[in-house]
Amino acid sequence: MDKKITYTGALMGMIAIIFGAFGAHALKKILTPDLLATFETGVRYQMYQAFFLLLLPTFKQLSDKTKNSIYYLIVIGVILFSGSIYGLATNYSTPFDFKTIGFITPIGGLLIIIGWGILFYRYLKI
Repeated sequence: MDKKITYTGALMGMIAIIFGAFGAHALKKILTPDLLATFETGVRYQMYQAFFLLLLPTFKQLSDKTKNSIYYLIVIGVILFSGSIYGLATNYSTPFDFKTIGFITPIGGLLIIIGWGILFYRYLKI
């Protein structure tokens, strides 16, 4: 499980760097400053979670079951949160109207918060 978490964290970080560079270079020419800032928010939160996943295997006090729960909450949360932010920021540049699925952004954020909350709760019990 630890290898999978580390692999996913590294992949998520790599994608965040690619998206950050894409936003800074390609999207800067077509998005308004507000939309570019929105896109960068998605990148920033994705990178925070990538670092978190890279650290998660080092928490030896956590059971594999707890790590697994946190892992899935964070990964699904990032897909919903950052993914929907990317779509919403580039909405006018795509044929799909991402505003119709904008409601998933806070759901993704909530999943991320729950993942961190489980970590907090487990360490309170130690």
